Amino acid sequence: MPELPEVETVRRGLDRHVVGQRIVSVEVGRERVVRRTSRVELIDGLTDTVVLAAERRGKYLLLPLDSGNVLMMHLRMSGQVLFADARSHRRAHTHVVMHLDNRREVWFVDPRTFGEVVVFNPDRIAVELPCVAALGVDPIADEFPRTELRRIVRSTSRALKPLLLDQKVIAGIGNVYADEVLHRARLRPNRPADSIDAAATWRLHAAIVDILTSAIAAGGSTLGDAQYVDLMGESGSYQDQHSVYGRSGERCLTCGRGWIRRTISGGRSTHYCAWCQR
Repeated sequence: MPELPEVETVRRGLDRHVVGQRIVSVEVGRERVVRRTSRVELIDGLTDTVVLAAERRGKYLLLPLDSGNVLMMHLRMSGQVLFADARSHRRAHTHVVMHLDNRREVWFVDPRTFGEVVVFNPDRIAVELPCVAALGVDPIADEFPRTELRRIVRSTSRALKPLLLDQKVIAGIGNVYADEVLHRARLRPNRPADSIDAAATWRLHAAIVDILTSAIAAGGSTLGDAQYVDLMGESGSYQDQHSVYGRSGERCLTCGRGWIRRTISGGRSTHYCAWCQR
């Protein structure tokens, strides 16, 4: 968390408020957030550059600069990107501040410091950011025909939940939306991928696209820790539409007969209805 819908919501905010602005200076606090390069390289790579666009691949924010380089921000567990007036009181754990030429600031806030901020050369992405270069298909940013998902599921006997979480296969889906997608598609999380037929694959494809699109429209999901907010500091509301995630022990809202179960698989919590998902 945040996942594709939350990162896409932040991207849209950056596109609206930051694209076209010049970064006049940069402050870097805790160096852990720039651990892939260094404080000096980030400051030098951003100072006096103009943000040309706001893009996204999976859970990664990518902002092309007029220098030819690209700014990457990855929120990971607790990261936030905030847009604020230069006179605003900074939030705790604000580790990177980009001062814009319109007297506004972009803050990278991250209490747990798992997130990253880096400037890289896109021609050397495979060397400098192999994690981004290796990403699979993005179901919102890319063409994502049903035939592509059919090819993916037929190629492996892995369980569906770990398959959906594999960023090298499908980029952007995390624990929350994997549970919601599989519930909508009426598929058990531990079901082998190559065991589902074409009809189930089409349900899965529709669930991926529909749930991610709806979550983006709702500004993403802000869970109980309230760590995810959009660029302006506002919470999302899609958590109010969750069918299974975070609802263990409750009656299933879909069938009204089963109860939401929670299991641990590969160290990740998994929520499902045994009645709906067979």
